[in-house]
Amino acid sequence: MTKITVQIASLALLIGTVFNANALTEADTQALQKTFIAEQVKQGFKQQEVEQFLASSSFDQTIIDAISKPWEAKPWHQYYPIFLTDKRLQKGLEFWQENQQTIDKAAKQFNVDPQIIVAIIGIETFYGGYLGNYRVQDALYTLGFHYPPRATFFRSEYANLMSLIKEEKLDNDTLKGSYAGAMGYGQFIPSSYRHYAVDFDGDGRRDLLTSKADAIGSVANYFHQHGWQKGQPVALLLNHTSSTAPKANVWTKEKLHYKVSDILSPTLSLADNQDIDASQAALLIKLDQAESAEYWLGLKNFYVITRYNRSPLYAMAVYQFSQQLNAHHKSVNQHGN
Repeated sequence: MTKITVQIASLALLIGTVFNANALTEADTQALQKTFIAEQVKQGFKQQEVEQFLASSSFDQTIIDAISKPWEAKPWHQYYPIFLTDKRLQKGLEFWQENQQTIDKAAKQFNVDPQIIVAIIGIETFYGGYLGNYRVQDALYTLGFHYPPRATFFRSEYANLMSLIKEEKLDNDTLKGSYAGAMGYGQFIPSSYRHYAVDFDGDGRRDLLTSKADAIGSVANYFHQHGWQKGQPVALLLNHTSSTAPKANVWTKEKLHYKVSDILSPTLSLADNQDIDASQAALLIKLDQAESAEYWLGLKNFYVITRYNRSPLYAMAVYQFSQQLNAHHKSVNQHGN
């Protein structure tokens, strides 16, 4: 073997080691399953039913592939056209009109702006048109036992799924959702389903899979529980007049620690002059357009949207879509067409 061949072989081995550094071995998976069984038994499940649940779960490589290439990895100028479409807007206005009474009731009961409820359901599932084709149990099993970056989180959701199926009497064989195990009109993961779902149609069940009323009420409750402030601003466009970066760091999914006064400066100001409480919590958002960067001031309500999905791109898409919905909904009501 020549020297160069040895070097190439060594490089290939090194690359393979790097690529597989986060992979779980069969022994790792078995150890995790053993621990999972013990933990579930402590929660009141019988060992046999936990073992059966695991045995009926299957690994799905397409789920690993999907989570490895999220839409949120795209720059803003490629991301927002996926969601902010005329087709989605029209469907949203139809959904709002068809469910006007339920949406008004949820908005009032949970003190949440109605357009944010309609926007979430539209962004998540196109108003029930795309509920997901992955078997929820397999999605959470795959990510919980074969995806090290977030395995702990997804094993917890897998455990919550066991409880959810029993509590809500769900048909596990037909339970489908996203690659991350989210279900129903609002795409709730099992823990969110258990904690925030409400029976809003009064039929004695919390059905986020087929009941639009329960989905509407549950999305409203989720935002209420996370501190949504009805009627308050969400995000404000900023003017950036310097070639240097702003003094505040761009938000990277951490807890709120800046105030408005920490972000605004002579070179980074509100695009639309208005009075604003400079002492309130805020974050700095940077959106990459095709040829330049766009900065926004995110307020408490923007942060609340990120409790639904941590991506600032997702939150901005929801916010801008909600603004479109609200403007058109008001126009239709005013003109009666």
